[in-house]
Amino acid sequence: MSAGHSHSHGTATGAHRRRLVVVLVITMSVVGAQVVGGIVSGSLALLADAAHMLTDATGVAIALVASGLAARPPTSARTYGLQRAEILAALANALLLGGLAVWVVVEAVQRWADPPEVATGPMLVVAVLGGLANLVCLLILRGGQSESLNVRGAYLEVLGDLVGSVAVIVAGVVIATTGYARADVLASLAIGVFIVPRAWSLLRDVVDVLLEATPRGLDLDAVREHVREVPGVVDVHDLHAWTITSGVTALSAHVVVDDDCITQGRSGAVLDSLEECLAGHFATEHCTFQLEPVSHRPHEGVRHD
Repeated sequence: MSAGHSHSHGTATGAHRRRLVVVLVITMSVVGAQVVGGIVSGSLALLADAAHMLTDATGVAIALVASGLAARPPTSARTYGLQRAEILAALANALLLGGLAVWVVVEAVQRWADPPEVATGPMLVVAVLGGLANLVCLLILRGGQSESLNVRGAYLEVLGDLVGSVAVIVAGVVIATTGYARADVLASLAIGVFIVPRAWSLLRDVVDVLLEATPRGLDLDAVREHVREVPGVVDVHDLHAWTITSGVTALSAHVVVDDDCITQGRSGAVLDSLEECLAGHFATEHCTFQLEPVSHRPHEGVRHD
């Protein structure tokens, strides 16, 4: 006997669409200013930061499109709808971040031998404006970055942009006061190096979801013990938990109950108790349980704990 429960198919990213739209508008405005400022000033660091922010904008746009797809209702062909589209968007975002890091590092190395002159006035003005815009975007995204991989990805990218803007400002001040032109190259390298661990962190989380790893923070041993404490439950096996998309965790299990539970018609009460247990203790509501009487054990095939 199995139990399935109807749940909302809204996703974590969808709940923060307005935040993402505002961030997208701000980010694209700053990208335009940085491209113009980078060309006028000759600053690679400013162009690198502009490219980084363009990647951010692309990632946010992908996340917005994906969240719209993820909100579509399930069908018989796609029983979870298109909720995984958000995870694929996060994957694309991580790969874009990694590619950007490589480009910045290669360009910086090529400029090291013969660094061009940099006009520090336009460079500093645009960098300061970019830093302020990034700070505003961070405040906008802070409330949703713990709930959605895509919002988290955008948050991390904006955080990187803020660090990049600070690096550009420092480089501009150094060039203006000392004339050391390689400061711009060093700032570019710093931006490229900073991107790598952030891209890797996001990619690792996406891969965990695609490989259906146990969601972080969910202790299956603790789940197993709680299920066994439900009245009428004898044991539990074939316990699995995975993430469908950000904020949507699913769990399934074979639950062994005493024979009287079935014959006396108490299976519904057991299912209700199991659902309350998982929702109350582990914030997991998308659960499927298969109830098996103890007498059915000889008919069970290979079990996986």
